[in-house]
Amino acid sequence: MKLTTTTHLSLDGVMQGCGGPDEDRSGGFERGGWITPFFDDEGGAFIVDVYQRADAFLFGRRTYELFGSYWGKMADPNPIAAALNSRPKYVASTTLTEPHWSETTVLTGDVAARIRELKARSGRELQVHGSGKLIQWLLANGFIDEINVLIFPVIVGQGARLFPSSGPDIALSLLNSQTTPAGVTIQTYRPAGRPRYETAG
Repeated sequence: MKLTTTTHLSLDGVMQGCGGPDEDRSGGFERGGWITPFFDDEGGAFIVDVYQRADAFLFGRRTYELFGSYWGKMADPNPIAAALNSRPKYVASTTLTEPHWSETTVLTGDVAARIRELKARSGRELQVHGSGKLIQWLLANGFIDEINVLIFPVIVGQGARLFPSSGPDIALSLLNSQTTPAGVTIQTYRPAGRPRYETAG
């Protein structure tokens, strides 16, 4: 399976609490719900299409619990809920011991080896949604095959960001790009080794 990530980001790189005011108030975050004014039919269609390509999902604990409390209780006619509720889910966590969402396996022990094992299975995509700290770890360890980034035209000004101020440097190859009527830019990238550093001009 190809390991892909999909992340909603503000223009200043914030990913925290994008879906609602009370989604994630950790660290005193008070500006949740910033994607809603910009999520139009075209952006929604892109996300639904992404979920339909998943054969399994990989989460960090926090995102797993958030998704489980929302999508896990939604009726299956919703295409996103149907995908999440019917396909295997894997959680990288040292604290989650009793998952309550069906089709869930907690990855323990050598997580890197378990992820390599999952990627070696036949299928389309092993998808990561949200899960910022997990994505940072996956990037640093070279596990990610494709990155979907939806950049919303808003500066949130506070909150957790996808990319740390100090981390690995990674070149990206652009596979696809589109802009929705609401101004959301959607890019799909493939990691392409280390960047080249040259003098301009």
